[in-house]
Amino acid sequence: MVKICCIGAGYVGGPTMAVIALKCPAIEVVVVDISKPRIDAWNSEQLPIYEPGLDEVVKECRGRNLFFSTDVEKHVAEADIIFVSVNTPTKTRGLGAGKAADLTYWESAARMIADVSKSDKIAQISIYDPQVTEDQIQRDLAMGKFDWDHPMHLQPTSPTAFKQVSVVWDAYEATKNAHGLCILTEWDEFKTLDYQKIYDNMQKPAFVFDGRNVVDPEKLREIGFIVYSIGKPLDAWLKDMPAVA
Repeated sequence: MVKICCIGAGYVGGPTMAVIALKCPAIEVVVVDISKPRIDAWNSEQLPIYEPGLDEVVKECRGRNLFFSTDVEKHVAEADIIFVSVNTPTKTRGLGAGKAADLTYWESAARMIADVSKSDKIAQISIYDPQVTEDQIQRDLAMGKFDWDHPMHLQPTSPTAFKQVSVVWDAYEATKNAHGLCILTEWDEFKTLDYQKIYDNMQKPAFVFDGRNVVDPEKLREIGFIVYSIGKPLDAWLKDMPAVA
């Protein structure tokens, strides 16, 4: 069975993985987080967030092919596909304060993924995040970033090394030959993409999971996508607040 692991059990990761588990019953989906209270809430009758219909989806899938755990390293090591859905808030101090994204959580996730990915399994990570720059991702996953105690598995810049992790900063490249597209935040970049071009380059049937309900599902269906929309856009007064995964 294919196993998906999502790092981050917040407003994006939890609902998105629940829908994937519902629509793909042959796939095992595990959502992991270092916050025990948050994971306990996902495993309880009172979910930590509210979305219309989410309770029913989680109750149907939880314990079958949807699981929530604090054992982050175990499930990352076992996963075939890894989603990173962690907070990238705006920096509050230092260079870029008030404008640049604080990548502390992303760097921590990158370090941990690299550290536990010691086997020959493939963990395919496609990341399209306008706040996480190409240079930053390269620095995070390059050998010089961390002091590894085992052979490097996450070197995306080496043309001769087999890449256990693929980091993609172009939306069209990230979706090439993919079965599904997950939209996990409400940045305007997602609204201006050429979805016909994306559809043409994807495998069929092509799925869109819109975790923030920011694209027009009818237009996507006219193109040929199978669309599942959950969540809702941020209220207008929250637009300038830091994004929380």
